[in-house]
Amino acid sequence: MSEAPITLPPDVSGRVLKVALPLLVGVLFLVAWQLIVTALGVPKFVLPAPTLIWRAFIADFWSLMGSLWFTLTVTVEAFIAAVVGGVALAVLFSQSRWIATAFFPYAVILQVTPVVSIAPLIIIWVGYDNVRLALLILAWIVAFFPVLSNTTLGLRSTDHNLRNLMQLYGASRWRVLTEIQFPTALPYILAGMKISGGLSLIGAVVAEFVAGSGASTGLAWRIIEAGNRLDIPRMFAALGLLSVLGILIFGLMSALEYFALRHWHESAVRREN
Repeated sequence: MSEAPITLPPDVSGRVLKVALPLLVGVLFLVAWQLIVTALGVPKFVLPAPTLIWRAFIADFWSLMGSLWFTLTVTVEAFIAAVVGGVALAVLFSQSRWIATAFFPYAVILQVTPVVSIAPLIIIWVGYDNVRLALLILAWIVAFFPVLSNTTLGLRSTDHNLRNLMQLYGASRWRVLTEIQFPTALPYILAGMKISGGLSLIGAVVAEFVAGSGASTGLAWRIIEAGNRLDIPRMFAALGLLSVLGILIFGLMSALEYFALRHWHESAVRREN
């Protein structure tokens, strides 16, 4: 009697495919990159082969890890400040339309102002001996607005009939906020956090490019340093670390969104069809 073939459940096979397929594409891309660069004899200062990038990464492992930690700490601190500040200000806006009308345009101005143009001013204000604080402020400016705008939209998207019913029964503003508005706004807040997580990293890197000096030791400064020395494999190694860090941040925010919404929100509930 022959045994039946072992098959994975559809949900498990789907998850495996979601991981395996992108990895396969990435491996094929690296192999093609290696073969093309080797066959054409492209100089390493123009486009290094993946093997040279890997050797540069191993050779400067501890230096790159230290720079990665510096960039990561600035990113995380800017992200936390953006979430706390954005949610708090959005709650204030939701409680008073006059305050929202008065201050929201200035939040928009802060968002659309290029970081490159205000970086020298921020450095002057905080002092050249405090470059890290300048980087943190600039990264916060980039990451702040998505949390504020999404949370404000979410708090205003509450069913007005439910709000009127709670107010009819004498519910306080705090109860309305915590029991009606916040649950409604949670998907919006998480979406804003997902955007802000990536922007925090982008802001930290861009801020270091335009405001960094020899006192800064993040990955952006390593890229500038490697470029000045035409050490292109080391530059690609730092760029690869930035990409991996961005993917991890996005993955963590996506996982947080899934676990927070999977039992009740339509965007995360598993469908049967």
